Amino acid sequence: MVEKNYQLKTKERSDHRLKLNRQFNYIYKKGERVHTKFFNLFVIKSKYECYKIGFSVSKKEGKANKRNLLKRRLREVVRKNNLPKNYHNYILQARIDACTLSYQEIEKELATLFAKVDYSKFN
Repeated sequence: MVEKNYQLKTKERSDHRLKLNRQFNYIYKKGERVHTKFFNLFVIKSKYECYKIGFSVSKKEGKANKRNLLKRRLREVVRKNNLPKNYHNYILQARIDACTLSYQEIEKELATLFAKVDYSKFN
């Protein structure tokens, strides 16, 4: 007999993804925008403890493989560097030519981008 996944004794991990279109639209409308040359960051305060983050890459960037590579790199940089703060929701939007950046350049851009956020506005 095959065990179901929910019956396995695995460590639960919190899901930090924004998934629904209405969540994205709400943050685009109500959120504060911070930007650099290659990225826009929309931030809004949340009533829940954990943060949620969504990634947006335009089709103008190229074919799906380029867009997916950029999204994987963005997710890894955010996860590795613990950039988001709790009680906030984020949308990280890539601007034109963001796909040309190397991993190290993305890391530097995102560090400066998240440092620009003024969290005192949200209290």
